[in-house]
Amino acid sequence: MTWQDALTDFKLYLKIECGLTENSIINYEFDVKKLIAFVKDFQLDALPHTIEDKDVKAFVYSISKILNARSQARLISALKRFFDYMIYEGLRKDNPMALIEAPKMGQKLPEVLSVDEIDRLISAVDLSHPQGERNRAILETLYACGLRVSELTNLQISNLFFDEGFIKVHGKGRKERFIPINTRAMKFIDLYLEHFRYHQTAQPKETDILFLNRRGKRLTRAMVFTIIKDLAKVCDLKKNVSPHTFRHSFATHLLENGADLRAIQQMLGHESIITTEIYTHLDRTHLRQVMDNFHPLA
Repeated sequence: MTWQDALTDFKLYLKIECGLTENSIINYEFDVKKLIAFVKDFQLDALPHTIEDKDVKAFVYSISKILNARSQARLISALKRFFDYMIYEGLRKDNPMALIEAPKMGQKLPEVLSVDEIDRLISAVDLSHPQGERNRAILETLYACGLRVSELTNLQISNLFFDEGFIKVHGKGRKERFIPINTRAMKFIDLYLEHFRYHQTAQPKETDILFLNRRGKRLTRAMVFTIIKDLAKVCDLKKNVSPHTFRHSFATHLLENGADLRAIQQMLGHESIITTEIYTHLDRTHLRQVMDNFHPLA
């Protein structure tokens, strides 16, 4: 089996058997291709089902010099899964990554915006610009619902249930979830729909997509990043702001105002409550107040 054949089959396995999103599959492919490039560059006589532990370890050692800890951890995880797939298909008996451990990483607390900073960013949107109403609706939706950027760019008009006060999104692993949406965000989405989106010609496959670019295609992740980065510059906001910053701020502000962690977990689409618990580290003052207000011996 050639490397390309193995990679093609691996991608199908990730999509069909594991139900991973296109973005996740692209990341796995990107990391496996690094190993393939290493094999070619050093002219190793090794195929995916014959490559030896020593060659894989040499690759990991060489690439660890140029990747940060987080990228190393992702690459190691991807290769472990790739060789696990080879074992699953009966093409190998061992995983050459089995004894290779990912680097230890300290838990990085996410950047969070204050309510005032979010208002400043939204107010900085130039509504005289043809895409102004769209950009304001994007920011309002990100903050109101705590969406991942991919969930935002794939949001469909048919999944807006404003009469019930919910939207439906497709999260990681194509899992669907309903998220409450507030009246303010609904108002700005409706303005965008009525004055711009319904008058726009969408590409054939994009007719149900909510947020479109000028060519009638759904926005890319990079475009949403650029919109927010540009607004941060206008506001002279020194923080590192991204679409995910709105998601972090959404969760943190809910927690600070007394929301249940399990409810936040459901709205964010976290599979494990452990992932959501990072937000409990952001405001220890709030946790102190919860203890004082609700513990019977406080």
